[in-house]
Amino acid sequence: MKSKSLLRSTVLLAVAAGIAASPVQAGAVSHQPPSEGAQFVRLDQPQPVRESARTEAVEFFWYDCSHSQALEQPLQVWAEKHRVDVDLRRVPAIWQGSPDEGVQRAHARLYYTLERLGLVERLQTSAFRSIHTDRADLTTEAAATDWAVRHGVDPVRFGTAYRSAEVARSVDDAAAQFVRYGISELPTVVVQGEYRTSPTKAGGVEGMPEVLDYLVQREQLQKH
Repeated sequence: MKSKSLLRSTVLLAVAAGIAASPVQAGAVSHQPPSEGAQFVRLDQPQPVRESARTEAVEFFWYDCSHSQALEQPLQVWAEKHRVDVDLRRVPAIWQGSPDEGVQRAHARLYYTLERLGLVERLQTSAFRSIHTDRADLTTEAAATDWAVRHGVDPVRFGTAYRSAEVARSVDDAAAQFVRYGISELPTVVVQGEYRTSPTKAGGVEGMPEVLDYLVQREQLQKH
């Protein structure tokens, strides 16, 4: 796996440049309401969401992105707080044409396998930890299955899901969503198909939950 890939370099440089260039903005999230164009932006082409009393939040992430890993625990806490009023959906990032596309597709297949088995909530953090801390290469079915077995998953069920047509379609759809939502930074969270925030906008990963709180409240007020 390339340690200095085009995607990783672009994303990390964007995060570093955004935070370094905007110290006032980084602190502003805590002292005044987030504002459009600063802590969040409107999508050029808003995406459809299902009719629901709950607000949709879509996280774009990559297992091999350190900022995505840093958001995972705060996002889980945030999602638990909003369990009643928010549907959190995760989409693994696939940047088509990038040097890391093959790795991203493999990681997306792992994610959608876990999702199909109902294991995301239990194993998402472990997947990040294995890839970042243990430097595990989970880009093949054999390696992913061995990893899953070590975490108590039945190998037959895992393999069947991993090879399923449903998971393959989800991987292809993730790549298409990456384009439709105009994602250029990881992690990114889109609220109600219309507003997008990310580390450079929120002043760092730690600022994202507060921006998301604001966007969810804004959407809920509009519904009522």
